[in-house]
Amino acid sequence: MMNNRYSRILQFYEITMDFTTLNIVYFLTRYLMRDSISLASTEYSYFWLWLNTAWLLTSWLSQLYGENSMASFEGFSRRSMHTYFYWAVLVLTYLFFTRQLAISRLFILVIMVSYGCMLLLNRLLFLMVRGYLREKQLFCRKVIILGYNETAKKLTTYLEDEDNLTEIVGYCEKEENVSELTHYPVLSRLENAMQVAMQYNVEEIYSTIAPEHNFAIYQLMKEAEQACIRFRFIPDMSFFINRSYHVEYMKDIPVLTMRREPLEDSLNRMKKRIMDVLVSSFVIVFLLSWMIPLLGLLIWLESPGPIFFRQMRSGRNNKPFKCIKFRSMKRSQDANSRQATKNDDRLTKIGRFIRKTSLDEFPQFLNVFVGEMSLVGPRPHMLKHTDDYSKLLEEYMVRHFAKPGITGWAQVNGYRGETRTLEQMQGRVQYDIWYLENWSLWQDVRIMFLTVINIFRGEQNAF
Repeated sequence: MMNNRYSRILQFYEITMDFTTLNIVYFLTRYLMRDSISLASTEYSYFWLWLNTAWLLTSWLSQLYGENSMASFEGFSRRSMHTYFYWAVLVLTYLFFTRQLAISRLFILVIMVSYGCMLLLNRLLFLMVRGYLREKQLFCRKVIILGYNETAKKLTTYLEDEDNLTEIVGYCEKEENVSELTHYPVLSRLENAMQVAMQYNVEEIYSTIAPEHNFAIYQLMKEAEQACIRFRFIPDMSFFINRSYHVEYMKDIPVLTMRREPLEDSLNRMKKRIMDVLVSSFVIVFLLSWMIPLLGLLIWLESPGPIFFRQMRSGRNNKPFKCIKFRSMKRSQDANSRQATKNDDRLTKIGRFIRKTSLDEFPQFLNVFVGEMSLVGPRPHMLKHTDDYSKLLEEYMVRHFAKPGITGWAQVNGYRGETRTLEQMQGRVQYDIWYLENWSLWQDVRIMFLTVINIFRGEQNAF
């Protein structure tokens, strides 16, 4: 468990610094350029409002000030850079669509460059403030651990990872139960834990012993709360579950789940769906409107027949749907069971081109628009492959908890196209599960950006 006081202080400090810096940059630039711009112009006021709104929006969507983001200075700096980039895109988008010609281009440039430099300075100050708080141990908490076992040793390691934020005073355990040299002293037996806690001004007590195994734990818990000491249980589930798990609550009943799925949250699903509809609508109106008749004619002229290839694929929760692609092959009997391979004799000339450039995938934006697919997610497989691999790979079906996507985390990491071996499919599944457990809107944008780069750069597995 993180030191909440410490993390809240850092979050408040950094949010305040970033927004204060943004407004200082704006008003200072406006003051210095007062002779060349119209101070009475409402366009500048609207622009100032959008600068703050855009930063609020991008920092929220990217979870810039989240506890996990700020846990690592390197990770926080990297995410700050990404957030600044998307903030700049939003600012320029606003200027483009609102046609703010009255605002000085030099004024805009100075603000954007200055704020980027000030963000860098803020991150350096953040590093110094974090180091100072840790050095002075201003938010250090003292804890004792009840019991000495494998869970207690693992807990000790995790608490040590917080640097100077946690001081482990020692363990409370029967001496006869300790058969090795411990990193911290065994202070007393369990029944004397409260006296030890009061003596050392302990703020938290962690119990690795279940109350069912020692009824004295219940009494210690009551005494700890009477003394304003937080009491926490660490259940040992290693006998049943040999991996990390997550705890949720159904009212007052704890429920253990094998994995965290951000997209189970309705708000996250709404964010993802809004982006799917907006992007797919743009592609349908501005790209597919002319791409379908043009490529359709070329496909038909070389190989008469339907211009679309509709194939049943495995969707979310393994519900089949018809995935739409531009037809790139001659019509054959084994289309629903045989993967495309390099130098496939079924490929047409135009088909080889549109597969190499990924143009064959564009009709899937129609699947996205109607809600059968998403822009980003695990690639949908043929029904036969789902049936075959689900029997060979233990976690294969987990990838179907998410809506399938036009592109995915596995694809931008090299697992695109034909899977020749079971190990390749295992790698794809692991990337898909990682995406499922670590989804964020920023991650989707990043994957789409990498996909576009890979298309222009050319991919070895695109054939």
